[in-house]
Amino acid sequence: MSAPAKFLFDVDFAAGSTREPTITLAEHAVKLAEAETAAHRRGYADAQTDAGVEADRRVAGALERIATSLGEAGNALKAIEARLECEAVEVAVAVARKLAPALIEREPFAEIAALASGCFRELMSAPHIVVRVNDALYAAAREKLDDITRAHGFEGRLVVLSEPGIAVGDCRIEWADGGVNRDNAAAEAAIAEAVARYVGARRGLDHAAVDAAIGEAVARYADAPRGPAATAHEMLREVGQ
Repeated sequence: MSAPAKFLFDVDFAAGSTREPTITLAEHAVKLAEAETAAHRRGYADAQTDAGVEADRRVAGALERIATSLGEAGNALKAIEARLECEAVEVAVAVARKLAPALIEREPFAEIAALASGCFRELMSAPHIVVRVNDALYAAAREKLDDITRAHGFEGRLVVLSEPGIAVGDCRIEWADGGVNRDNAAAEAAIAEAVARYVGARRGLDHAAVDAAIGEAVARYADAPRGPAATAHEMLREVGQ
């Protein structure tokens, strides 16, 4: 084995290397410019991507807020619509409440005549028909009912009876195997109950609350005197409270 060679310090490093460069300075400048341009383009593209993602996020957030606002506005409009419907129904009932007593007072026999005409038309072969009216209408009812029977060709026996317990404008018509009543108070109570259920449902009351309110209103209505003060509108106001 040969001995290692000794470093004799005979190499002059300060003189530089005699190795030739692989590219010229001009080519180096071009390559450097190209690298800078490519880096700039990559940076710009990355920035554009980040900006697009941020813009999409903001648009999605804005759309979500708009959808929430529209939903809230829709619910508010539905609530307003329900309130207006309930108020319109209550106003209609109040108007009917004012008009019905006045019309009955002005034409107390009109509805009785309409009901009697329909009955006589369907009961031509009945042996007899009994009509019960308020005693204040007895005389006029007797005369007008005779005219109605003759107009319809009814040949059976007509019996007109007066009963103070029957309200003015109401009547009870009876025949051998049936009968029919015109009871304004009962009809008004039934209408009030139906309207109260509708109003309660539109106002978002649960079934128990609606039934309780209707029961209380009907009970008060039944105990109240028959007249303009005890009407369907008062029942609606009680339910609405």
